[in-house]
Amino acid sequence: MTITVEDRPHALLELLWLREAHSLSPEGEDLPPRLVRTPVPAANAVDRSTRDRWSREWPGVWDEVLAHAGIEPDRALVDSVFSTEASETERARLLRQLTGPSWGEQFGAEVFDDVTYREWDRLGFDAHAASRPTILANSPERRSVEVLADAWRRGLTKVVTVPCVGAHARQIGPHAVLVTDEVRGDTAAYERALRSFAPAV
Repeated sequence: MTITVEDRPHALLELLWLREAHSLSPEGEDLPPRLVRTPVPAANAVDRSTRDRWSREWPGVWDEVLAHAGIEPDRALVDSVFSTEASETERARLLRQLTGPSWGEQFGAEVFDDVTYREWDRLGFDAHAASRPTILANSPERRSVEVLADAWRRGLTKVVTVPCVGAHARQIGPHAVLVTDEVRGDTAAYERALRSFAPAV
């Protein structure tokens, strides 16, 4: 049994920071809850019309990035990206395919060239590193191995986590689930999320 746990999904974290640091108000079904660690307002503020436009666009980009996060990387694609035979143009195209959609790709990455984003990201990385279990037996997957194995037999291969408040969990595609760190850290909640995983029809 092989399960991938993506617990620092870069493109998703960018979107979550953007939503709160720029006070966006996106609307849609099953959007993630607010971040556990609320970022300070962005240093490079934008005008109201830009915020309104970003609020409208945010749910669609979230869905695209989330769908890509639920896919296991294609090993052949990874090999092709680093192939010495690939041209620079081909390598760039393959790399975009591998990394998937992002806010920066669609609206420009300069929004993340912000001192408050860099500090928030650094603090998040430090907190994530400090919270990792030092003993394998203490990992959420080891504690819930039987329930995880049942979900794997139904097709689960990937768990994606986000540092948002509450017990948010949802299936993303035929092989992955999204859960908050809180869910993954609570054995009963994590097992409920794993049991809810349904095989692709």
